[in-house]
Amino acid sequence: MSPYRGRARSRTAPPTSGERAVVVVNPVRTDIARLRAAVTLEERKRGWQPHLWFETTADDAGGQAARAALRYGPAVVIVAGGDGTIRAVAEVVERSGTPLAIVPAGTGNLLARDLGLLTGLEASVRTAFTGADRPIDVGVAELEREDGTVSTHLFLVMTGIGLDASMATGTSTTLKRRIGWLAYVDPISRSVLGNQRFSLHYRVDGGPERSIQAHTVIVGNCGTLTAGMLLLPDAEVDDGLLDVVLLRPEGFWQWLEVGSRLTLGGLLKRTDRGRVVLRAAPRLRAMEYVRGARFAARFDSPQDIELDGDSFGAVTAARIGLRPGALLVRRADPASARIGRPTAHA
Repeated sequence: MSPYRGRARSRTAPPTSGERAVVVVNPVRTDIARLRAAVTLEERKRGWQPHLWFETTADDAGGQAARAALRYGPAVVIVAGGDGTIRAVAEVVERSGTPLAIVPAGTGNLLARDLGLLTGLEASVRTAFTGADRPIDVGVAELEREDGTVSTHLFLVMTGIGLDASMATGTSTTLKRRIGWLAYVDPISRSVLGNQRFSLHYRVDGGPERSIQAHTVIVGNCGTLTAGMLLLPDAEVDDGLLDVVLLRPEGFWQWLEVGSRLTLGGLLKRTDRGRVVLRAAPRLRAMEYVRGARFAARFDSPQDIELDGDSFGAVTAARIGLRPGALLVRRADPASARIGRPTAHA
């Protein structure tokens, strides 16, 4: 896979009046009346044209709506929904040069959490009109099925294979909405009791192939899970690298170690001193980490796969890469905002 080499440029939101925002919204996840009122208020303050409104449907997660919205040449695309809706819209908006403004309205909101965008609906809408645009990386997953067919999809947060994907497939959407991450306790417990591991053979950046057994494999652009648990401590959304963890605990106590480490990591990452402690902590045997621009894996039997929380069925192989800096995301307070460590191409 050849990663995209172009890079969107940082810029501040234009003050020129007469511009227009378009809104792509998941109506099931969003307070429609409140969102409309917030967008109308901000556009009137700045003399923008009335916004255009596009809703997702059961047959369209957001891609068709985003394509229709882009035809109007908007100054910004506002997307209101969860990580799956944001992913579907980003598949269309990335590399267009049009910034994406996020109004988080899902269960996990992992991308918004990682970017510091969990600020409330009105504040998120205000940022859409007043913030600064920063480029982030976009993950590209090439998925191969048992019948040999291949499809390519984008992701912004994480791709999960094995247990992680089975949880995305088998956990009720209603239950996730009501109790959040606790909805995953049952599928995790079944995996612990059944020791459900699978065989895979993987390469990083075209290096030598390695064969192991694992419960789940996570390939991430972001590092934080729901409830603030830190899964990928080194992950940054703009560093041009994928962070991968292969989870392979043996028995209850190693699963407990993994859970404790993820929870502790979420607490330590909040302070500079905590991050130093986290970097110095020894790696767990049950968690194998690798990094690179490309990750390729093949499986002895078909495995479920998910992208940003959406199930994409079972695959026999996955080839995952990056398009560095391909998506502009609008954020507040550019002077103090931090997406990640400075890089040579920032």
